[in-house]
Amino acid sequence: MTGANSFQVSGYGPERAGWTRLLARDSLARRLDWPILLAAIALSLIGSMLVFSATRNRTEINQGDQYYFLIRHLMNTGIGFALMLGTVWLGHRTLRTAVPVLYGASVFLILLVLTPLGSTVNGAHSWIVLGGGFSLQPSEFVKITIILGMAMLLAARVDAGDKPYPDHRTVLQALGLAAVPMVVVLLMPDLGSVMVMVIIVLGVLLASGASNRWVFGLLGTGTLGALAIWQLGVLDEYQINRFAAFANPELDPAGVGYNTNQARIAIGSGGLTGSGLFHGSQTTGQFVPEQQTDFVFTVAGEELGFVGGGLIIVLLGVVLWRACRIARETTELYGTIVAAGIVAWFAFQAFENIGMTLGIMPVTGLPLPFVSYGGSSMFAVWVAVGLLQSIRVQRPLSA
Repeated sequence: MTGANSFQVSGYGPERAGWTRLLARDSLARRLDWPILLAAIALSLIGSMLVFSATRNRTEINQGDQYYFLIRHLMNTGIGFALMLGTVWLGHRTLRTAVPVLYGASVFLILLVLTPLGSTVNGAHSWIVLGGGFSLQPSEFVKITIILGMAMLLAARVDAGDKPYPDHRTVLQALGLAAVPMVVVLLMPDLGSVMVMVIIVLGVLLASGASNRWVFGLLGTGTLGALAIWQLGVLDEYQINRFAAFANPELDPAGVGYNTNQARIAIGSGGLTGSGLFHGSQTTGQFVPEQQTDFVFTVAGEELGFVGGGLIIVLLGVVLWRACRIARETTELYGTIVAAGIVAWFAFQAFENIGMTLGIMPVTGLPLPFVSYGGSSMFAVWVAVGLLQSIRVQRPLSA
């Protein structure tokens, strides 16, 4: 291979220089992973109906327009889809060369959150208000840059044929790259995002072929770090209360345990087929807070029942299954690591979000991928889909 951006007869591409030649040789539409694309679109459209049901009667947040959140959710999905197409066009290999710039930009943005430009939402000082009702949560994009940055370092010498697997020095450099933004996000504090980033780091290391001693060492260090954070008072009171409510839901049912209890009531009342879209008593009565974002799954559970909630889980499973297949089929370690990092991200975040509505995980404020309302989250997950599609498109034709 003559360069990262060159088009190869064996089927590697496309980068911008080889785009036309690839289309002439092999249909781009045939090379895309359609199951993952259709599942992501279906999840976003289902999410739009759930968001609409959760917000159409909430005049205190919908600006007096029942379609306010629906229109914005669809706009976010459209922008996210465009970002996905742009990511496929650029290619994950081109983005590999831009990692230093992307990493620096993402760290700069999360540092801005700690300045007066940052804004607090639901106790987490993790937003930048842009005006006009729009805001940005930089920690969502940090997840992508951690994946790309670690993949670039861990795969550099392996893909070049110099090493069969990353050495200890390379692993240490990759961990240092991930640690910088994670510490900043922890200071916000945004514990939920930090938890996702930790899982991403573990998934990336496992996929890279690094020594298992690093994985076990990180698990031990993470456990000790969590205990230290708890003892040193790094967490805010509302975060401590959330863990207390998770450990004992009956501790304060009208206070810190309210969200979880109402979420479980909503899901439990849905039964097999639900009460019908827009007919959920918990949703219509506005008993579940933040139902368009963190607790959107409760709308599905109540109004669409076990069938609707199960459909969402199946669609998420399709995304994860196809992403795992993409990771397995690519012949370059860089692509494998990127795909594996995305799998770890999506899997843990979906499990945590659904789990906290069921009371089996603590409330952390993580959105449900593709389904929850939120521009930053929607843009980030669609960029991740673009990375997966790029890895799929640029695989050898024989794969």
